[in-house]
Amino acid sequence: MNNYSKRIQQLPPYPFAELDKKKKALQAQGKDLIDLSIGDPDIPTPRPIVECMQQAVAKAEHHRYPPYAGTVKFREGVARWYMKRFGVQLDPQHEVLALIGSKEGIANAHYAFVDPGDIVLVPTPGYPVYTNATKFALGLPYLMPLHKSHHFLPDLNLIPENIAHKAKMMHLNYPNNPTGAVADPGFFQQAVSFAKQSNVIVCHDAPYTELYFDGHKQPSFLQTPGAKEVGVEFHSLSKTFNMTGWRLGFAVGNADIIRGLATIKMNIDSGQFTAVQEAGIFALDHEEELTPTIRHTYQDRRDVFVEALKKLGFKIDAPKATFYLWMEVPAGQTSATFATHLLDHCEIVATPGTAFGDAGEGFIRFSLTAPKERLLEAAERIKKLQ
Repeated sequence: MNNYSKRIQQLPPYPFAELDKKKKALQAQGKDLIDLSIGDPDIPTPRPIVECMQQAVAKAEHHRYPPYAGTVKFREGVARWYMKRFGVQLDPQHEVLALIGSKEGIANAHYAFVDPGDIVLVPTPGYPVYTNATKFALGLPYLMPLHKSHHFLPDLNLIPENIAHKAKMMHLNYPNNPTGAVADPGFFQQAVSFAKQSNVIVCHDAPYTELYFDGHKQPSFLQTPGAKEVGVEFHSLSKTFNMTGWRLGFAVGNADIIRGLATIKMNIDSGQFTAVQEAGIFALDHEEELTPTIRHTYQDRRDVFVEALKKLGFKIDAPKATFYLWMEVPAGQTSATFATHLLDHCEIVATPGTAFGDAGEGFIRFSLTAPKERLLEAAERIKKLQ
């Protein structure tokens, strides 16, 4: 029986789900895959966070429904961290919302603000949720290409005036997935000016701000003067603390936008487990102690793998943030053919750039979510085929 809605039928297969099927099939054949495809940390959650959770889960008061918007203590913890880390003041009551991972918050924001036929400005290449959630809400994605020549930042001046004034929402994501690019305060100021002029909601997806390298601390969009008037920022504990499976994130910023998103969530979910929120408070309060080791590990992996790939003649730049490498494919190859070549002949799983949109053609993405030794082994496997 196939009674799927038109929303479902118009979507392409989710690229990471398709990759997972291929990986499982090859693993069933006994293949020794080096999986560098999905951004899922291989490093465990720091032990102190786990120990906090172990104590929290035993508390009977946590076994009931949580507050829809998140506990007051969690929202205060988020506000406390934003002030300490970014110097941004937030009202925990009206400008902070707990999420069951930032992915669901990003997706649900469309239901709060996008009506059928509304335009949403979406970066390409980009996280597939931006486009797919727009389509779920029956909105129309307008693609903003990210080119290497423009430092993988959208050129807002190229958006036609009629499109800009019809748009309801704009997605930004820095540090960026998949390119690893970063944005400076000047770009964020341009985005705020654009949003004010065009009456567009800015949704800034910022789960990688704490995965920065060489001391290059990354800014929050909300540090930009006027940003809170036009947008919100989505954050997650997934990458900062290796907590992808815990599903804890938050949205912060403009109170009216937060209220709209909270209204949608109130009607479709019952909030995040209170014990997880308690562990999240601990993580944020101890971020300065817990994250340096995580950053050092990824920076070490980045340095080793980028150097090895450069020695093999590949065009690749070391990112200033994220745990992704965005590499140009060899001449004569497409993103798909080269990713298939790596899988079939090297047993290396990488993500073709086109999984993030047509503008990703010519690139593949490696995730640094494998031990350094496996990254060096991956380079050796590639070398043997050259």
